[in-house]
Amino acid sequence: MANNHRKYIWLGLVLLFLFFWSNKKEFSHFFESRPTADHLDFNHQEGGSDRKTVVVSSDEKIHMEVFDRVHPAVVNIATTTLGMNFWLEVIPRQGQGSGFIIDREGYILTNNHVVAKAQKITVTMADGSKISAPLVGRDPASDLAVIKIPSRYVNAVVTLADSDAVRVGQKAIAIGNPFGLSHTLTTGIVSALKRDIRTQDGHQIDDLIQTDAAINPGNSGGPLLNSSGEVIGINTAIYSLSGGYQGIGFAIPINQAKEVATQLITSGRVARPWLGISGISITPMISEGLGLGAQEGVLVVRVVEGSPAYQANLRGGHKEVIIGSRRFLLGGDIIMAIDGHGTSDMKDLVRIVGRLKVGETVSVRIMRDNRPMAMDILLAERP
Repeated sequence: MANNHRKYIWLGLVLLFLFFWSNKKEFSHFFESRPTADHLDFNHQEGGSDRKTVVVSSDEKIHMEVFDRVHPAVVNIATTTLGMNFWLEVIPRQGQGSGFIIDREGYILTNNHVVAKAQKITVTMADGSKISAPLVGRDPASDLAVIKIPSRYVNAVVTLADSDAVRVGQKAIAIGNPFGLSHTLTTGIVSALKRDIRTQDGHQIDDLIQTDAAINPGNSGGPLLNSSGEVIGINTAIYSLSGGYQGIGFAIPINQAKEVATQLITSGRVARPWLGISGISITPMISEGLGLGAQEGVLVVRVVEGSPAYQANLRGGHKEVIIGSRRFLLGGDIIMAIDGHGTSDMKDLVRIVGRLKVGETVSVRIMRDNRPMAMDILLAERP
């Protein structure tokens, strides 16, 4: 009996030995000592002093230089607004966005929607310091606003470019300071110009720069830059069905933003000129159907009494006709050009007048009874 027991023990040992032998690679690490750090290949630089330098492309150099130069002037903006919860209790709500310093006095340009209805505005600088910033002024129609920090905190100011010189295809660099998590940089190109969008509060913004540089919600209010690090626009919106970046972003041209910022800083509000008319865009089809003497332009339908157009004796329509399901008032003047710029449609007219100033006298070229005429109109502030 004892002999049988020994046989089983020896048989078990032999089988155990064979098992370990056949799987020695899997169990070898149990018996090996761990290497020291010096024995690890990846801890030794290959080539020593002959190691190759890192290749940096010209594109990368542009990105790095622009970021180093501009990001100290880009700030994070945190806002506190008051809202109501389910039980109709007043509660504070937090918002985030970006902005950039445009003047040594501490003026910061951002989006109106970033600071709208804010009870408190806090700016986080590039070095992490937090500063309270009062609102200087905001303009919902252009989605622009200006806030201010004390000048002693200003260490860098952006350089503004001429956005009228921007061309489709040139480099676009977007810098933001979203959520106070330090700066971000995204790159792309200028995809299109003179784009129009309507904001959530119903205002239409014209002449926007379209870019494929990623502009996410926290980057709203940050600068869009050219290869020289100059600001060509202020990032304002993304076109997206989901709320995330999908390759289409928009920026307000800096020339337009500069004019709005100047008025907000100097007067706290934006005074916009108007003609005081309503009209329809003339197309070849409309021209043929109504027997007009122009293939394009703006047919004046109505002139507001007391308006600049009324004071200059611009004429509206007085004879109603119906073509198809549309009603037209005929007999009004056709506006062909304003201030030397052609007005092929109503959108052109609104865009041109929007770039002019209150109190400016402009030359308007019209067609009246198929005869060309010119008149001067003194622009007044839109009521």
